[in-house]
Amino acid sequence: MTDRPTPARTAVVLGGSHSGMLAARALADVADRVVVVERDALPASPGPRKGLPQARHAHMLWSGGVLAMEELLPGITGALREAGANRRPVTTDMVALGTRGWFRRWAESHHVILAGRDLLDATVRARVLADRRIEVVERAEAVGLTGTEAAVTGVRIRPPDGPERTLDADLVVDASGRGSQAARWLTALGLPPAERREVDAGLAYASRLYLAPAAARDGFPVVNIQPDRREGGPGRAGFLLPIEEGRWIVTLSGTRGGQPSPDNDDFVPFALEDLRHPVIGELLERAEPLSDVAYTRTTVNRRHFYERMPVWPANFAVLGDALAAFNPLYGHGLAVAAQSALLLRDTVRRHGWAAPGLSRQIQKAVSRPVGAAWDLAIGQDVFYPGATEQGPTLRDRLVTAYVDRLMYTATGNGRIARRVTDVTSLERGAGVLLTPSVMVAAVAGPLKPALTAPPLTPEERKAAGLDT
Repeated sequence: MTDRPTPARTAVVLGGSHSGMLAARALADVADRVVVVERDALPASPGPRKGLPQARHAHMLWSGGVLAMEELLPGITGALREAGANRRPVTTDMVALGTRGWFRRWAESHHVILAGRDLLDATVRARVLADRRIEVVERAEAVGLTGTEAAVTGVRIRPPDGPERTLDADLVVDASGRGSQAARWLTALGLPPAERREVDAGLAYASRLYLAPAAARDGFPVVNIQPDRREGGPGRAGFLLPIEEGRWIVTLSGTRGGQPSPDNDDFVPFALEDLRHPVIGELLERAEPLSDVAYTRTTVNRRHFYERMPVWPANFAVLGDALAAFNPLYGHGLAVAAQSALLLRDTVRRHGWAAPGLSRQIQKAVSRPVGAAWDLAIGQDVFYPGATEQGPTLRDRLVTAYVDRLMYTATGNGRIARRVTDVTSLERGAGVLLTPSVMVAAVAGPLKPALTAPPLTPEERKAAGLDT
């Protein structure tokens, strides 16, 4: 008597951006065939595309996401570095004004990878699509799911040059981003609406590319000016990230009533006059602009609590911005997507394709990194006027008060700074901030006096032209 052959497994991933490509790579380890459905034509090299307007703004990949990507794509960090991406140690190469003061540049605890989004996506995409088990259907729109409220059996797609057709699948993963139609598709199958929460501080983003001064094109730190909601009024922030080819990508933002302008002539004045410190504006006065200002208001925090659904169909999962989209200010979307893709693979491996409730297990697993990033994202945003209909909850107030105290302590306590970056890097959960030793340190406050100026070294100031 011979064993029956294992049936071939097909997975379909909706969306060919960062989340979708990593999900496809994850599924290639546990499926026989993976089909990625993407609305755009994907460029063969780093370049813009219509479906990713956020690529013109600053992105960073925290080390928690880098570690997940390395498990899925061994050597990807080296490939990114070879393509031009920068690695910066945290907090060693960060000049950051937090809500309670300047952070010292402590010894490395974690790191970030910095690159333009087009370079990051192209490098990851090339590695993923080198796997022959993965194929792409480009310029095709997903228009609905097939199946019932009990089980999804595939997805209907509309190609650009033919009639609508169905892709049958053993698993459909929606990684289509903020424009996901998953909530509507699920109700069309007969499921109840999922719980959803939005926190919208009315944030607007203005970003511009600059060529750094020649002496500052190698090894310059990240510069970050954060808002302090205790000051009242809108929260304004700025990020300067050193990316490939000696360029800086600079993103300025402001909440409702304090948004930056989309005009080129207003960019540097906003950085000089409206942020809590003018250092970013001073740096930009000595740099060469390479692009016009890119502008967006698509910054609302939105989370679908699919893991709480009383019923969930087999063979369907939602990842990335389709599940939870965060205010980009905190830079966690890329890392959460990578961690979610890894959890997707590991959950299928652990339970097996035929396991009852596999899709629900996937949804519960990916809710862990989503929840960690969600708490970090809304911790400040929820307090701005108009961000929510009901205002901050009691939990929001308690969590934010404690985190505020930790941030204050971290300005002058290296051990607490490391614990905070354990969490912000998404390498460890928030539980590390609730140990007795950390709570005692938070009560005691910083061990060193507050810094009164940006902690740029004399060499960095000279290289950037601040000291001539």
